[in-house]
Amino acid sequence: MTTGKMLMGGCLCGGVRYRVMAEMSDISLCHCSQCARTTGHIFASADCSADALTFDESRALRWYRSSEKAERGFCSECGGNLFWRKIDGDVISVTAGTLDRPTGLRLKHHIYCASRSDYDEIRDQLPQYAAEAKAG
Repeated sequence: MTTGKMLMGGCLCGGVRYRVMAEMSDISLCHCSQCARTTGHIFASADCSADALTFDESRALRWYRSSEKAERGFCSECGGNLFWRKIDGDVISVTAGTLDRPTGLRLKHHIYCASRSDYDEIRDQLPQYAAEAKAG
């Protein structure tokens, strides 16, 4: 976890630039089929409070409802995959690769491992969960 420092990030073209003004979780690696279709492989993300996310530039930010429960934020100009959130949720998952470096974050665990693709081999010792990670 970050220790209260501000993190900044954005998409490839600069059409979306954001700040996270609070602590972020360490990085989850999601292996579900929706994340694979969105990112091309696994989705590496860190969570923050929705209230902690502010925008310096949001002209190209668009939201796509990817399921009954969730939506994904992306840049309409460069196609950058930036955010995931539950509908009406109070937490946003920020795509880790869009954060400016250094982040101070570490890998935490793998989620939705039961639905990973046949080529997707996990070769580290991080905790693995068949679906969502257990709270706590």
